[in-house]
Amino acid sequence: MTFAADAGPGASLTPVLTRRWASPRSWSIETYRQLDGYQALRSALTVDPDRLIELVKNSGLRGRGGAGFPTGLKWSFLPKGGSKPHYLVINADEGEPGTCKDIPLMMADPHSLIEGCIITSYAIRAPFCAIYIRGEAVHAIRRVAAAVREAKAAGFLGRDILGSGYDLEIVVHGGAGAYICGEETALLDSLEGRRGQPRLKPPFPAVEGLYASPTVVNNVETIASVPIIVMGGSDWYRSLGTEKSPGPKIYSLSGHVTRPGQYEAPMGTTLRQLLASAGGMRDGIPLKFFTPGGSSTPIFTPEHLDVPLSFDDVAAAGSMLGTTALMCFNETVSVPWAVWKWLEFYKHESCGKCTPCREGTGWLVQILRRVVTGHGTLEDLDTMVDAAGNIAGRSFCALGDAAATPILSSFKYFRSEFEDLVTGRTPPVVDHRQLAGAH
Repeated sequence: MTFAADAGPGASLTPVLTRRWASPRSWSIETYRQLDGYQALRSALTVDPDRLIELVKNSGLRGRGGAGFPTGLKWSFLPKGGSKPHYLVINADEGEPGTCKDIPLMMADPHSLIEGCIITSYAIRAPFCAIYIRGEAVHAIRRVAAAVREAKAAGFLGRDILGSGYDLEIVVHGGAGAYICGEETALLDSLEGRRGQPRLKPPFPAVEGLYASPTVVNNVETIASVPIIVMGGSDWYRSLGTEKSPGPKIYSLSGHVTRPGQYEAPMGTTLRQLLASAGGMRDGIPLKFFTPGGSSTPIFTPEHLDVPLSFDDVAAAGSMLGTTALMCFNETVSVPWAVWKWLEFYKHESCGKCTPCREGTGWLVQILRRVVTGHGTLEDLDTMVDAAGNIAGRSFCALGDAAATPILSSFKYFRSEFEDLVTGRTPPVVDHRQLAGAH
């Protein structure tokens, strides 16, 4: 697990998170153990759980699921003592457009997740862990479940793990295919057998989570990072990436890229550097806009190619790092068309619990349909901005914000494209007769 001596944003590195992905039968416990697998667990079980929490705190690891909250700090929120058990829940409900890093990780190296789950559960004193995987990801569910069985057969799970006296059970749960279940409290409701809808907070999951007990909810990539921190130490981990966003990261490049896929690089790497590794934009057609972290993050333009892809640097530039899902669109793409497709997704996935999101996404889709078919008006554009502004910050969970983001950020950089469509300066991007047939 060594990086180049000059490791920093964009530096050449020996992969850590993805180091086993290209190995024969990388998903098997045999391959995992040949490449240092479960060595971190052996070390972790010899120290006090609170020291592990402190280690992760000191490492600066921030959640890889989108929000970037300090992981060790989240663990420390669980109340000490009390009569209720502690639980660990893994959010593997990867469903946002453009986000595609966790399923490849679970397919290629599921034992890194399992080892991370065991260490984390030990650190937070949890006897039970649930891995909630998106229902459509059938192959990932089967692979992770097989890894759990392998780990249990090898003595890394179950009762008295490695003679430590610590007991842990892990359950792999297939979700019901709803994007809203990526929201941690909706995931908990779904895991308990109820309809997936966000809960009112407070209380937060750290106080009342799964079965009303103290619960840590973490992303797949976050937990898969824990064993490498235990093996390398917090200082080593902090030497990678940036000061406020340390460590390696899996960046997902999709869209008009010559070689789309998963690219591991230190936090703070730029899209320009990632595109160089990915062979540049496909067919040589220049980049027009991109999302730094999936469809719920404000879009960027070519002027942001050199923004370091870290939580704070991206925020300072006016967007969010999110899940580092870099959807790259070339100059052939209509921005209103892309925004319309994203809004169709958010309308479909709204759980309907709150009025701003339930009603607002529907109205935005109706207006966008008029715009992309050439039947919109300038008043429609003002209405869209007003409606998006009333959804953002006023919905029950972040899905409303995610739906408003494409509208507000695209108008910031490309309002003229919307105006050209409604004034007839450019032809419709969608034939209204085809649209009528589709609906």
